[in-house]
Amino acid sequence: MSDAILVLNAGSSSLKFSVFPGHETPSRQGLICEGECEGIGHRVHFTAKDRAGASLVDAYLTEGTTHEDALAALLRWLDDRFVDIQLVAAGHRVVHGGSLYIAPVLIDASVAAELRRLVPLAPLHQPHNLAAIDALSKLHPTLPQIACFDTAFHHTQSEVTTAFALPRRLAAEGIRRYGFHGLSYEYIASVLPDILGPAAADGRVVVAHLGSGASLCAIRGRKSVATTMGFTALDGLPMSRRCGNLDPGVILYLMQEKGMTATEVSHLLYNESGLFGVSGISDDMRTLLASGDPLAEQAVALFVYRIDRELGSMAAALGGIDALVFTAGIGEHAAEIRRRVCADAAWLGVDLDQGANAAGGVRITRPGSQTTGWVIPTDEDLMIALHTWNLLSAAAAPLDSHANNGSQQA
Repeated sequence: MSDAILVLNAGSSSLKFSVFPGHETPSRQGLICEGECEGIGHRVHFTAKDRAGASLVDAYLTEGTTHEDALAALLRWLDDRFVDIQLVAAGHRVVHGGSLYIAPVLIDASVAAELRRLVPLAPLHQPHNLAAIDALSKLHPTLPQIACFDTAFHHTQSEVTTAFALPRRLAAEGIRRYGFHGLSYEYIASVLPDILGPAAADGRVVVAHLGSGASLCAIRGRKSVATTMGFTALDGLPMSRRCGNLDPGVILYLMQEKGMTATEVSHLLYNESGLFGVSGISDDMRTLLASGDPLAEQAVALFVYRIDRELGSMAAALGGIDALVFTAGIGEHAAEIRRRVCADAAWLGVDLDQGANAAGGVRITRPGSQTTGWVIPTDEDLMIALHTWNLLSAAAAPLDSHANNGSQQA
């Protein structure tokens, strides 16, 4: 019987999962399986593949399946399909760790209570992260669960970087810039030496995590220096349905002059804005790029413009830029977005290689480019598995040490 680690990333209507070996350092090569339960609350589509991409299951669960139902189905399937493995821990992506959690932590009642307090800061994500934790606690109460935070990577930023120009009493209550997508940025930082080389990896790097959620991160010495998201995941770049950077006076206007409630404004900013709001067509970049509608082009143009505006900000925070890395769904797959961003960033020394960019990388700039450009696939699941494994190993070390000392004395 071999140990295994379950990684869970729960959304409003989906439960993504992967399973890695738990008896050795997790790696992508050692992946046991990965998949998703999509359509939670309706008719859930349950799929899984092995490390080679071969389908292991493709089935539909009953109508009205909840997070707990989907997780129960997943656990049953794992038991039936992989009779020679046993789960020793579960690692969860948790979007917000607040000021308290700067590293992965074993979840207990006090941790869960603190994470619930942070729900208003990440309303699209935190409740569903917690739903998966609660469900697994009921279904597998003795299984250790580890929370891995999207905010943790950014705790290396300076106090000046994270501060708002608000009264100090509010800062003392935790109103500050946090930053998100940290698990993705942490993974990219971990592989930079292998791809850019050790010296360049410690240089001035801006990573563009461009997906349904989008942000930039300025990294030096493989540590976060600045990022575009702030107190919540609404800030920075326009996203699929989130507004990105917004004059707070707009919110005051909507409430005072348009009579909108806080709930209505929240729904507008989180669900009706971004690419979808500007285009009125879709929140999917593939659809917008393929469309001939002028409003679709306006949405794409705004997305690119804001990336390049913020890219200048990240370069300023670093005192220059040596490398630009694209990652996540749009960053990894939308060559046209990369082309436009790099064209606008020529003033930063980015000299795009059109052929390499069309082919998808890994390096997408010419040999003489002052600022190098790269496409590096992210792997948040592996990062969570590594954190979970390391925390388990650290917890087991004192026990092992005690056991060894006892045998020597005997």
